[in-house]
This record gives sequence, structure tokens and C-alpha cells, in this order.
Amino acid sequence: MTRRLFLGSLAAGPVPAPADDETGFVSLFDGRSLAGWNVVDGPESAFYVKDGAIVIHRGSGFPAWLRTQRRYENFDFRCEVFIEGWANSGVYIHAPVHGRPTWTGLKINLFQKHDDPPLAESMGAIFPLVAPRKVNVRSRGQWNSIRIVSQWPSLRVWINEELVQDMDLARHSELRYRLRSGYIGIESLSYPLRFRNLRIKELPGNEQWITLYAGPSDLEKNWIVTNGKARWEPVGPMLRADGLGYLGTRERFRDFEFQCYIRGSHHHNGGIMFRGPAEPSSARYEIQLHDVEGAVYPTGSLYGFQRCRPYPRIEPERWFPFQLLVDGSHCVVRVNGDTVVDYDKLEQKDSTPVMLQAHEAGKWIEYKEIRIRRLG
Repeated sequence: MTRRLFLGSLAAGPVPAPADDETGFVSLFDGRSLAGWNVVDGPESAFYVKDGAIVIHRGSGFPAWLRTQRRYENFDFRCEVFIEGWANSGVYIHAPVHGRPTWTGLKINLFQKHDDPPLAESMGAIFPLVAPRKVNVRSRGQWNSIRIVSQWPSLRVWINEELVQDMDLARHSELRYRLRSGYIGIESLSYPLRFRNLRIKELPGNEQWITLYAGPSDLEKNWIVTNGKARWEPVGPMLRADGLGYLGTRERFRDFEFQCYIRGSHHHNGGIMFRGPAEPSSARYEIQLHDVEGAVYPTGSLYGFQRCRPYPRIEPERWFPFQLLVDGSHCVVRVNGDTVVDYDKLEQKDSTPVMLQAHEAGKWIEYKEIRIRRLG
């Protein structure tokens, strides 16, 4: 097993620059408009600009959130938030294109209570899992400074210039599987918090991904139709599968992390296969894609070995993030932010193509942003 991935680094991480050092920072907010931001899962009115600040509209409601147009891996992010009275929100980091930001990425909680001792929902918590070291929120009509420095596996958070989180994410049983790149976001819980002075400094990245599918040209370059009569149709950034058949990568992989977004028709049926012969065979491992909760092996299950638990939160024809980590005898499957399989008894260790399976005509499945990185 790759100790670096599953147990994490022992290093304390980089020493961040002083809070007053603004060298290399880029503004994320012009003070006049939401240029450079997009409202997600809510109406356009969910966020607006007033008096040089981004304001959460009282009527927007969860799950509405505001995200940057760009995605970030490692960074130093800073902003200020105005809190008056009862107020609750959050700053998302590494948020996904689709799915649940709190569970697929991370949420730094914003809350007005002066909890003592600190709780996993207090101001500065990694919600709802890790309490801050202390709670020092200013909630009587005051501005609070926030600083988040993310440089995998290190995550540090300051509230009002005090360090409240200093985490090695690779050592946390749940957080080590979260996305390591994604959007910066602001969560709406209908409390009218205000944000200003949002800025970011990108730090060097440390992930090397291979893009398997981002558009039609990638289909022939990276994949081979191996068997069956399935139709593999490139539709712009999406790859659509229908029928019965298999599509395999041209390259072979043994230990890897695989990510993509998936959506399918009601009661779709397919799978993602690894560590087996190039030709379809039962002598390979399969992660099932089958949105039938009562099935023996529904979506996310390691077919024939371990049923998913819990059943993932997915809906027909709605995109969800999918993650598969395979390292030695260990296999982890995450669907829409839930770890649904954690299995450590893989016996087959060969380097083989990763394959997509279409299993039934009329039960289409679509993929996008398919990528993979080698481990070890």
C-alpha cells in the first residue's frame, strides 16, 4: 500500500507567509459586481453586491452557493465577513462542479456562537468533523478576517489572525479522500452575511493527472472499444454510453486514483472495471453503476465482494462526482461525497486497462471530466 496516500505525510507542511504580506495576491471581487463568480443551485438573486460587499440574500436558501469561475488546488485565500446576531454560512474550498460541496470538498464553518469548548460546528470548524482550536468570532456587527492556506496535506485556518486549524488532512480518516482541487465558494443558509476583500494567491500544485476524456478528440486518443455493441458517443465534453459493451483505456494502470462526473437514466446499469484482462471477463474488479437501492450491488458497490454502504445520494439524470482509489490490496469508492466502499482484500495486482461498461440498451450513462493519476 502507498503509505503516502493512505496514512499521509509526517511533514508539518509549508510555513505560510505573514498575514500582512499581500505579495502575489489576486483580487476575486471588484467591489461592484459578481463578475468572476457564479450562483449554483439557486436563483440569480441568491447573492448580490451592496456597499462594496457580497451579500447573501435572505430568500436564497440552502443549497444555493456562490463559486469562483476558476478552480484552485493549493492556495492562500483571504477575506472578511461581517456578522451581526445569529448567522450561519460557510466558505467552501475544493468544491466540485456537481454534487455536495461540504462532503466532496471542505467547508470552513461560519457561525456566531461563542462555543466553549469549541464544537465541530463552531466558527472555524471543518464542518461537521473537526472543531477549531478556539472560537474567537466577532458577532456584534463586526468584520472578521479569514485566512485559509491549503497546500496538501496541510490545511491551516486563521480567524481574526488567530490559528484555529492546523491539519494534516492525509491523517484524517475521512478528509484524506476529499477533492484536492476545486472551487472557492460561499454557502447560503439565508442569513445576510457580507463578504469583502476576497483575494487569493496560488501556491505550487503537487498532483499530476492524465486527462482521459474532456472532449471528442480524447475518445480515439485514449480509449479502445474492446467488445460488444454499445454505442460510445462523444457529445462535446460528455461521453455517452448506451447498449451492451466495453470501452478500455489504451494505457494500463495498477495503482491509481480515478475521478469523473457521472449521470444516468432511471435504473441505468453499467460499471467501471479495473485489474483484469483486456478482454471482458469475470476475472476483474467492477464498481457497479446501478441506481436501484434494493439491488444486491447498487451504485458504488465492489461487485461480488462488498455492497456499498450507505446507499449513495444520487438521482436519475443528475450529475454526481465519482472517485475510485486503488492501491495495492486497498480499494476506496466515493460517490457524491460519501465513502461507500473501503475494501482491503484485493488479490489481483496486475497493471491493466481501466474499462467502462455499458450493460443495457436504453439505459444510458454519461461521463465527463474523466481523469486518472498514478500512485506510487
